Amino acid sequence: MTLRRRSSALVLAAALAVAASVTADAQRGGQRFRRVPALPFPAAPVVLDTLEGQIRIVPMVTGLENPWSIAFLPGGEMLVTEKPGRLRLVRNGQLVTEPIAGTPDVVARGQGGLLEVTLHPQFATNELIYLTYSKGGERGNTTALARGRLNGMAIEGLQDIFVADAWSDRSGVHFGSKIAFGPDGKLYMTVGERGEGQPAQDLMVHKGKVLRLNDDGTVPADNPFAGRTDARAEIYSYGHRNMQGLAFHPVTGELWLTEHGPQGGDELNVIKPGRNYGWPVATYGREYSGVIITQQPYVEGMEPPVLALVPSLGLSGLVIYQGDAFPGWEGNFFLGGLSGLQIQRVGFNSEFLLVGMEEIAREIRQRIRDLREGPDGLLYVATDGSVGGILRIEPVAATR
Repeated sequence: MTLRRRSSALVLAAALAVAASVTADAQRGGQRFRRVPALPFPAAPVVLDTLEGQIRIVPMVTGLENPWSIAFLPGGEMLVTEKPGRLRLVRNGQLVTEPIAGTPDVVARGQGGLLEVTLHPQFATNELIYLTYSKGGERGNTTALARGRLNGMAIEGLQDIFVADAWSDRSGVHFGSKIAFGPDGKLYMTVGERGEGQPAQDLMVHKGKVLRLNDDGTVPADNPFAGRTDARAEIYSYGHRNMQGLAFHPVTGELWLTEHGPQGGDELNVIKPGRNYGWPVATYGREYSGVIITQQPYVEGMEPPVLALVPSLGLSGLVIYQGDAFPGWEGNFFLGGLSGLQIQRVGFNSEFLLVGMEEIAREIRQRIRDLREGPDGLLYVATDGSVGGILRIEPVAATR
C-alpha cells in the first residue's frame, strides 16, 4: 500500500479540497463556479509522471457512445456496455463492429440506459452474464437486473430476475446499478435514490440501497432485514445517494463502494449489513445551488464515510489494486472522477487510516466512468462521452 506519507494536516486538506482544482475562477455576483471542460478522447498514448514512476495511458478502443461498464471474459476479450443500449465486444484490442444481440429494451434518457455488465463467478461453465439497465413501465422507470447466457455474439434467454421498487415518473437520474459477487457467492447491487433524497431512509422501497441477492435474483434467508414486515428483505444497507463504484477487498473480503455526492459529499464507504449510511440526514455535501443540505455531517447511529471529498469529484468506478504490473500500487484504491476529470489513487495503512492521495491522469481531462483491473494487471478505464472509449494504463517499461 505504498503512498508517500504526508502530515495529518496535509492529508486532511487533501481529503477536503482534492476537487477544488477542477473548477475555474468563480464569476462575480454569486454565480456558480464553472467546471473545466473535458478534452476529446486522446488520439495517441500519453506518458505521465506519478509518485511511483511514469505511466503510459494508451487509447485502446475509440468510437464508443457513453461507455458505462467493462467486464473481462476468461479468454481476455472485453465486454463493454454503451448507455444507449448496446453491448460491445473487444477482441484482440479491436472493437467488433456489430453489437452483441439480445440486450434488453432500455430507457436511454438522462443517466439511464444499459449500465452494468458482470459475469457469473462460474461463467466458464455456465456462460451466465448479468446486465443492469433503466427499465420503463406504467410507473415510470427504475433499475432492473437481467440474466442470460452469452453464446458467441448473442445473449440467449435474457430475462429480468429482479426489478427494483425504485420507480420514478419524473426522474432520469441516480439509478446506481453497480453489481458485484461477494466471497459468499451472493450478488450485491446498488440502487440510487432517484434524486429524491428522503426515500433512501425508507426501508419499504429500494431507493438509495445496497441489495443482496442470490444469483437467481431471489432473497437470501440470512439478509439483515429478512423476515421483517417493516422492511424489504433484499436490503443490505441503506441511506445512500448514488453508488457508482463497488468492489470486494481482495484481502479482507469487505464490501467497499464509492458514492456520488451532490456538490461535495462524495464518499468512500465500507458496507456493513443493516447499517444506515446517512443520506440525506447526514452528509458533507451541499445542493448544487450552494444551499446546505444538513447541519449534521455526522449523526449518532449512522455510519460515517471512510473518506469524504469536498468539493465533489463525481465519484464513479472503483478498483482495489492487487496486480503485479505496478508493485508500488498494491493495495491502493483507485477512484474514478466524472466531473473531476481524473482518477484518485488513495492509500491506507493496515488499519485503513488514510495515509495519502494522488491525482492520476488529470492532464488528459476525461470523464472517468468505470475502472477495472485487467487479467494482465493493467488498469482499464471507460471514459464517458458521446465519443468515448477505453484507455489502458501501463507502466512505461511495458512494451505493446
